[in-house]
Amino acid sequence: MQTSKQIAELLNEPACAHNAKSKSGCARPKPGATAGGCAFDGAQIALLPIADVAHIVHGPIACAGSSWDNRGTRSSGPTLYKIGMTTDLTEQDVIMGRGEKRLFHAIKQAVESYSPAAVFVYNTCVPALTGDDVESVCKSAAEHFGTPVVPVDCAGFYGTKNLGNRIAGEAMFKYVIGTREPDPVPLELQRAGITVHDVNLIGEYNIAGEFWHVLPLFDELGLRILGSLSGDARFRDVQTMHRAEVSMVVCAKALLNVARKLETQFKVPYFEGSFYGVTDTSQAFRDFARVIGDADLTARTEALIVREEAKIHAALEPWRQRLRGKRVLLYTGGVKSWSIVSALQDLGLEVVATGTNKSTEEDKARIREIMGDKTKMITDGSPKALLGVVREYRADILIAGGRNMYTALKARIPFLDINQEREFGYEGYTGMLELARQLALTLQSPVWQAVRTPAPWAQSVEPVIDLSGR
Repeated sequence: MQTSKQIAELLNEPACAHNAKSKSGCARPKPGATAGGCAFDGAQIALLPIADVAHIVHGPIACAGSSWDNRGTRSSGPTLYKIGMTTDLTEQDVIMGRGEKRLFHAIKQAVESYSPAAVFVYNTCVPALTGDDVESVCKSAAEHFGTPVVPVDCAGFYGTKNLGNRIAGEAMFKYVIGTREPDPVPLELQRAGITVHDVNLIGEYNIAGEFWHVLPLFDELGLRILGSLSGDARFRDVQTMHRAEVSMVVCAKALLNVARKLETQFKVPYFEGSFYGVTDTSQAFRDFARVIGDADLTARTEALIVREEAKIHAALEPWRQRLRGKRVLLYTGGVKSWSIVSALQDLGLEVVATGTNKSTEEDKARIREIMGDKTKMITDGSPKALLGVVREYRADILIAGGRNMYTALKARIPFLDINQEREFGYEGYTGMLELARQLALTLQSPVWQAVRTPAPWAQSVEPVIDLSGR
């Protein structure tokens, strides 16, 4: 079980600029703070995309049933991560102290039924309160079955979703990263005569398969993704992340602790970047070349950027004509609070305000850099507050997460889902075409004119004259 000291260390992330301004580090958990996602939810979100692992939720059925597959990550191979596994603890298990026994048998069933590359065990509130020694059970099971079993101690009452992200990162660093050496460079890449450089992606989840828009460009440049934490990842890839030449942090608030430890313990430098928008995608590839320091890679990167930008700008021009001047209220958090702004500006839209409820100080600094010091930053995501901003800034569309969809639709405001539940991928150059298409379809749908027209029965009618004499 996590001690208060361990939780304090996770909250006090040295690589986070927020700590330089606040001696207390990130905010401590407060009652009700996990309403937007608890530590267990954050840990599961961070690790569930590792596709060939059996993910077992140790706790009551609701912990697994209420949260399973709530992120639209995609896999190019194994689909084991789609199978919900839980120990399904009941009152009798708690009273009789059978939690550890049920966990061992759950691991046994997972190994024998699916032969996973590894088993991840997520400790939730009930077994944490009853004192189940999850780490010992995992160690015994790993020795008995010959399969790695990784404990992720992420009881929901420890704190927020962000803390759960960091707990997941700590578990990977403690039990997984550095336990295997990378495979040799494939022969087809060796024959191509291109120097292959190994890189990491941290905080990239391949939502709706969007990273596949970018992957061919990595292959063309000879950038081998050694490990991705955790979109479309494999357990054996995560084991080798310590041998990369550079890491790109896509979502700084989630797994910055992993990037920092890779740098301090294995000398793997990192930078923060985004694949949303033409400008940011190009900058991400330039940063890879800059940090690696290979002149040939730099030259090939610039040539690729010139080619891809010319193609995408030509393809986007008709969409820009349809979207130019439209006003957007963006309510999201983390890296998307600024990276999506850049993508929208590339399309000619005006972002009138953006949400920063889950953004770091670095995220907020980037927002000011992109939008100016007078930009409106929103922390209150209540329906009343969002609709108030829409009216005040005359926004034409609300771009937010799925939980805000009905707020927008009830107010007859065009809405586009930008968070993890979405069905469309927006990363990279080609992802921009999909983003432009979805924005145009949403804004120009004839449904908005229909729903804003008064209903027939609400129209004024001729007054009725009472001839009864009363």
